[in-house]
Amino acid sequence: MSEEQGGGGGEGGGGGGFPGGFDLGAMMQQAQQLQEQMLKAQEDAKQKVVEAAAGGGMVSVTITGGFEVRSIKIDPACIDPKDPSMLQDLIIAAINQAIQKAQELQAGAMQSVTGGMNIPGLF
Repeated sequence: MSEEQGGGGGEGGGGGGFPGGFDLGAMMQQAQQLQEQMLKAQEDAKQKVVEAAAGGGMVSVTITGGFEVRSIKIDPACIDPKDPSMLQDLIIAAINQAIQKAQELQAGAMQSVTGGMNIPGLF
């Protein structure tokens, strides 16, 4: 009987040799399913569009969840040839705000998949 116990330990016995019936194979399958769900959520977020504005709506930017700029709208009233830096600052502010919204969109998509769990290196 002692020979049977000694010989079976090296093969793993289907449970990966871990105590308490821990099934490494099942865990790996769950991890793969989670990864597939996260990739789908990321792709879905990339298709969504967010808009942000600066200067009280004088400049607005529309980007996708994948950080692709779709449009920039500039109110002609804020175009002053003598002060181009003001317009530049408004454009930068609108783009940065749109990027922040897109990042929040992606983070929300990931949280819906992970159930709010914080997974290091994911975000």
